[in-house]
Amino acid sequence: MSLLSVQNLSAYYGSSQALFDVNFRVAEGEAVALLGRNGMGKTTTVKSICRMISSSGELRFNGQAIGSMPSHQVGALGIGLVPEGRRCFAALSVEENLIAASRKGAWDLASIYALFPKLAERQSQRASSLSGGEQQMLAIGRALMTNPKLLILDEATEGLAPVVRQEIWDVIKRLKAESGLSILVIDKSLKELRQICDRASIIERGKTVWDGAIASLDEATIQQYVGV
Repeated sequence: MSLLSVQNLSAYYGSSQALFDVNFRVAEGEAVALLGRNGMGKTTTVKSICRMISSSGELRFNGQAIGSMPSHQVGALGIGLVPEGRRCFAALSVEENLIAASRKGAWDLASIYALFPKLAERQSQRASSLSGGEQQMLAIGRALMTNPKLLILDEATEGLAPVVRQEIWDVIKRLKAESGLSILVIDKSLKELRQICDRASIIERGKTVWDGAIASLDEATIQQYVGV
């Protein structure tokens, strides 16, 4: 069963159209990679799903049409977003960031601190004092504290040191293997994505141009639509 279904999605920034025909799905317990070169519409697709920009087409989550819902209602249904650029609340402490939008469920402060021990060490520090990698951990922890059914990760490893990137990838692998979460992930590291994701969807100039099992994603398609 599809947890998230995106069909014929078009999206706009004011009068400028950014998406023209995006189609993919995320099943329960599945990890899907959303691929494409920079500027092709991946983040716009995420913003459309989370109802942060105007769009048309069919968006369904857990059997409900969400295309006309405000973003806070979509979040309450069970979509947790780790946005591009982290966007932690700089003036709040680590713990205050984590509980700001928390909801009851398996993910609580204890489980987040177990997943990210560095956050436990810095729980009283302001988010602005954290390193980039620690802020990324905080952004992931904050999304998990909403106890989502679907976790969306938009460039969660971008700009991080290699050792920190690997730490983030290890956490995503654990979430896929142990939590039962559905995951939609945008990233450039195909090596890591192949180890985690079941399927992939490629966007080119606001349109879906390839969708299928990530194991069947061939080198020619990668070079045509993903490679630099």
